Amino acid sequence: MRERSVWEEFFDAHAPIYEENVFTKNTIPEVDFLMEELALEKGGSILDVGCGTGRHSIELARRGYAVTGLDLSSEMLARAADAARSAGVNVQWIRSDAARFHLPDKYDAAICLCEGGFGLLGQGDDPIGQPLSILCNISRSLKMQAKATFTVLNALASIRRSTNEEVEEGRFDPLNLVESSECSPRDGLPAVAVKERAFVPTELVLLFRLAGMSVTNIWGGTAGDWGRSPLDLDEMEIMIVARKSGPPLNEALFLINE
Repeated sequence: MRERSVWEEFFDAHAPIYEENVFTKNTIPEVDFLMEELALEKGGSILDVGCGTGRHSIELARRGYAVTGLDLSSEMLARAADAARSAGVNVQWIRSDAARFHLPDKYDAAICLCEGGFGLLGQGDDPIGQPLSILCNISRSLKMQAKATFTVLNALASIRRSTNEEVEEGRFDPLNLVESSECSPRDGLPAVAVKERAFVPTELVLLFRLAGMSVTNIWGGTAGDWGRSPLDLDEMEIMIVARKSGPPLNEALFLINE
């Protein structure tokens, strides 16, 4: 039997209350922003990585786009499928780890929002290799020059609020920008030990470049306050907009060696 990862276990248990989170309450203006930023014609294909209960996928499908939603949690996807049926829209749902998926299709755009897998580390995951794998998988799934929009945890804020005591206790790793904590998926369930990786803008530019994507904009991107504003040092999330510009570095090296 396949062993579930920590985050799969967490989100399977969290799924019934996921949409009670405050950051899920701004789907319509968020999709308005995405439509303007991605500038796709109706019928364009969009890959939603870490789609959760499908709130962005379903709204994009309602507006005429061909959407594929990918998530690690079967329980989150079950709720997404129910919501899509209720909305009368068709979305392709795929259960997969964002760091390990390979899709046959090439998409016109991709989104990975609210830490949709990017930055959610398993206990043994490499803090550079895991997010880079996610970026490479997304990059391979995009057509050339296709746009991708991400929101990720802001390491500048993590550093500013962390203390030396938290470093000594292992709750914050300043070398890898990883926060370790115990969090209950919902009331009445035991806490799960989780790790979350935050990022600084300079490393994001490099990671995206290694994955074959060129960063075009970095803004503040905290859920509920999307726009095109400079990053505030204390805000929770960073928004990255990038374009597919070439193959991931490992593929590029392979082609050179050929």
